[in-house]
Amino acid sequence: MVELDYTIKSDRSFDEAVDAVVAAAPEYGFGVQHVHDLQAALAKQGLQREPLKLIGLCNARHAHAVLNRDIRVALMLPCPVAVYEQDGEVYVSTMHASMMSEMFPEAHIDDVAAEVEDALVAMVDAGG
Repeated sequence: MVELDYTIKSDRSFDEAVDAVVAAAPEYGFGVQHVHDLQAALAKQGLQREPLKLIGLCNARHAHAVLNRDIRVALMLPCPVAVYEQDGEVYVSTMHASMMSEMFPEAHIDDVAAEVEDALVAMVDAGG
């Protein structure tokens, strides 16, 4: 089984890391669907935590290809990149897209998942 995530510690501030990932997305053919501020969402419920944002990324061509092979892959879209602080350090993380291939082996999406994974890793690295 493939490791679930690719995570790096960033030398940037939290906001700089988020901005760097968002700025890198178009370079790899991805659009930013939404930046979800989980810290703020939880604070509305009276729950406190360190900063955490989820960046939902999508490449329409890749999404279309995998959805045509197995619509259930939609459960893993858009591709998330998490930027968070933990114990005063900033981290940037994504799920290995190759996990989609393991979760939906009958969809035969190894080729697309590998391309997506390469792009996501590069975008995470840009946030570092």
